[in-house]
Amino acid sequence: MPATADETPEQRRRRLEAVFGDVLPESTSDDRDPPSARDRDGEDPGDAWLREQVPPHHG
Repeated sequence: MPATADETPEQRRRRLEAVFGDVLPESTSDDRDPPSARDRDGEDPGDAWLREQVPPHHG
């Protein structure tokens, strides 16, 4: 189906997805805030930092 002059951006997006699939996400990881330590594993970032500071010989 060729593009028409009166095609809306949404119609164009749907037409292209029908042909190529949803190749590109609406947003990338660069557009989003990185997950915090608490988001990743439910642990407080301060606790994680303290745990990382324990010398290897202290187990």
